[in-house]
Amino acid sequence: MLILAACGLVVGGLGYYLVLCAVRPFGACRKCDGSGETERWRKTRTCPRCRGKKLRLRLGRRAHNAWRRTYDAGTD
Repeated sequence: MLILAACGLVVGGLGYYLVLCAVRPFGACRKCDGSGETERWRKTRTCPRCRGKKLRLRLGRRAHNAWRRTYDAGTD
């Protein structure tokens, strides 16, 4: 029974993440916390990960886009 409950939580969490990636494919940058700037040696600089855009493509959405490109390239 405990294993079934754990599997349900995993499947539910995965389903939630898939819907989140479909509805909101961009999330706040984790390096700058969505501010677009980082502090290094007491100087404010543009975040190198998001390049100041404050948002990054989610990992799940990046994987989905790669799968779509591969699928589209393989079918005529």
